[in-house]
Amino acid sequence: MSADDAWSASSNEALKISLVSPGATGLKTLASFHPQFTYPVFGDDEQIFGYQDLQINLRYNANDMRPNLAVSYRKKFKATGDTEAADIHEILDDFLPEVAFQKQKDFEAAISHIPDDWCPPGELISTFENKNGTFEVWKSNLADPAVAQLVKRIQIFVPLFIEGGTFIELDEPDDDRWTVFFLYQKKSVPAQPGRSSYVFAGYTTVYRYFFFKPPPTPPASPSPDDSEKELALDGEFDLLQLPCRSRISQFLVIPPFQGKGLGPNLYSVIFDEYIKHPQTLEITVEDPNEAFDDMRDIADLQYLRTMPEFNALRIDTSLAIPRDDGIAPNNIVDKKACEAVRTKAKMAPRQFARVLEMHLMSKLPGPCRPGFQPEVKSLIEPTKEEEHERQLWRLIVKKRIYQQNKDTLGQLHIPERIQKLNETVYSVEFDYARLLLKAEAQEKRLVTNGSNGKRKLDEEGEASVSKKARVEDDSAAESS
Repeated sequence: MSADDAWSASSNEALKISLVSPGATGLKTLASFHPQFTYPVFGDDEQIFGYQDLQINLRYNANDMRPNLAVSYRKKFKATGDTEAADIHEILDDFLPEVAFQKQKDFEAAISHIPDDWCPPGELISTFENKNGTFEVWKSNLADPAVAQLVKRIQIFVPLFIEGGTFIELDEPDDDRWTVFFLYQKKSVPAQPGRSSYVFAGYTTVYRYFFFKPPPTPPASPSPDDSEKELALDGEFDLLQLPCRSRISQFLVIPPFQGKGLGPNLYSVIFDEYIKHPQTLEITVEDPNEAFDDMRDIADLQYLRTMPEFNALRIDTSLAIPRDDGIAPNNIVDKKACEAVRTKAKMAPRQFARVLEMHLMSKLPGPCRPGFQPEVKSLIEPTKEEEHERQLWRLIVKKRIYQQNKDTLGQLHIPERIQKLNETVYSVEFDYARLLLKAEAQEKRLVTNGSNGKRKLDEEGEASVSKKARVEDDSAAESS
């Protein structure tokens, strides 16, 4: 071991995050976990120099997520020339609010005085249950100071758990275009009937991108009403009434609550909110990772399958299959009907196309359905009609893939292009088969758990709940 190694520590291992709550005999730890990435904070090597037995404890009060940082070590490197130990407080100052650096006794005193009736900021929009307990989703936007404060406290989770994730710029003029959804577990308090406590489980941010219609060409002649329209735009015109794309930007369920089916629940609640939102024309996602893509594909498939018009979409098996160098038919599935469903479901064209392909593949006859019923496929050869339907389905996929990669594929000779497309379609087939199996397993779990995915508020006919959350002073705090 080199001398440098003796003074270096893995930042992923040294940093421990905990959810705590005040108790009769001091702080009670509800859960502890380590970050997935620390390179955005401590550098690409994810190493911290200058300490032996380094421990960085970042504790959060489980409900209002007030943070407190405590750094301990057995020995610190004595500076030699330009070589010195990393200043951990200075590094984390860019990622945590000032209140995180107050003394432990001040942190404990502050969280012990939180009112018994504390609830998350914003409006309660959904309550659901699974075998892991009762969960609530609360909604508001960054223009609410309590929401902005909570986001500021938890934003460090974005670089720690989302690959390439970045902070939201707070206190900006467009704060009201950011909607935030908080996911909390709600627990009853033993020996205190009627009282509940909240534990933070995750959150999502959604940004509204406005659509602006281009002017007609050539421009229309001025009308007598134009001056009135200009005055309205210069006056009290509400931009939030403009049509928009609502884009999911950050989506996080923290480690203690992962693997419990909460991600699909949260996504479905958000999707349902924007399906009902008249200004939203499309619901999109910013740079999703593979795990999120899987969850989204399954959730979108399940939603679309509740629409009779989606289930009515079929492959037109009367169409002929062109030769290898021929042009594929344009209307293998009714384009007009597809666009009507896509618009109603508010899905981006590419996402809708993929989910439709997945659904249509699941409806192919068993003997020629990729990845399904291998024991049946080995015994039963597909009929000519069944194989014809499968080839039409493959043409749908090939056309989408070619259109999305036209610049690259267009440079290949036709035989190479056909080979490349066939290889890609085989990969898509088995990916869809994998997702369909996951979707089937998820549906079985819902049936087993007795959950139909509906929101409890809707079922019980209760009004939505909205409370004004307390905003604390997160600025001046005494450093430890």
